[in-house]
Amino acid sequence: MSAARCIDVGAIAPQRWKNGAGLTREIALGPAGAGLDDFGWRLSVAELERDAPFSAFPGIDRCIVVIDGAGMALHDSAGAPVRTLAPLEPWAFEGEHALHARLALGPCRDFNVMTRRGAWRAELQVLREPAPLARGDVTALLVAQGCWQLGGERCDVLQGLLLDGAGEAVHAVPLAADAALLHVRLCHDRRP
Repeated sequence: MSAARCIDVGAIAPQRWKNGAGLTREIALGPAGAGLDDFGWRLSVAELERDAPFSAFPGIDRCIVVIDGAGMALHDSAGAPVRTLAPLEPWAFEGEHALHARLALGPCRDFNVMTRRGAWRAELQVLREPAPLARGDVTALLVAQGCWQLGGERCDVLQGLLLDGAGEAVHAVPLAADAALLHVRLCHDRRP
């Protein structure tokens, strides 16, 4: 596999949220040279310690999946229920929507994919079986549970690969009965 970078979320320095309710570990953002104000795509893991509002990201499409903990209930700005997020069930939404997370069953950790609408799009799957994984313009593989063989790399929880460019499919094989893998394909939005 060419242009592969190993991911180890535990080795990424956490950034405390301004509201004090959690931490974010930024895995990667792109394209090269982009920052928080002009990224095309962004991958991160957030640790929610208590109830808190989501940050607003106008013009950004988001997908979130709980990877540790019992999940969270999302409410709108008026307090009405919007969605309950159970572990390992991805949910996509528009980043400008005002959402508030409630953690009735305690802290949790989630994986986030953000893409700039009209420039990039993302596909996120949770896998539990062996499979050849198609690549996008950028591909991320992150172990959510258990242990996986990803091509030639053995990866444990919160480890994985970030691959640039299209190429051969990556063969993913679970090495534990309860294994779960996040497969993210980031693609330039070429729709007319």
